Amino acid sequence: MTDVVNRETRSRMMSGIQGKNTKPEQIVRRALFAAGFRFRLHRRDLPGIPDVVLPGRRVVIFVHGCFWHRHQECGNANLPSTHSDFWREKLDGNALRDQKNVAALLELGWRVLIVWECATRKNAPRLPEALAAWIQGNQVLGELVGTPKVPVDQTEIF
Repeated sequence: MTDVVNRETRSRMMSGIQGKNTKPEQIVRRALFAAGFRFRLHRRDLPGIPDVVLPGRRVVIFVHGCFWHRHQECGNANLPSTHSDFWREKLDGNALRDQKNVAALLELGWRVLIVWECATRKNAPRLPEALAAWIQGNQVLGELVGTPKVPVDQTEIF
């Protein structure tokens, strides 16, 4: 299937996608604040530059876009039909980099939570309590997804 817009329009659309302060990220930050947590943003001294850092609790949170980070359980992560080789390589590279960053953070003693974009849409009303439950728990690695599913351990995430 060919693209529904011309090449210049698609280029303009793709270049407008932000890397920081995205809508899902802002939803997570509001939910954390509503749950009583205070945090730092985008600490460049940590692997992967986490979106949210709770230094006193040694917790980092990544807010991943389902498409850009290859969320396997989500319909928003479909591979484009045009230039599929390019996109497969690009998105697989993103996922590999994510795995390396998570491993480095775990090795440094940080707890890592990945919040998928779909969780900010489907579970937005329950997001503050889900975040609080994970942060106050003892899991070292978890994820929040759009389906009503509890955070999972490391064996299920990658």
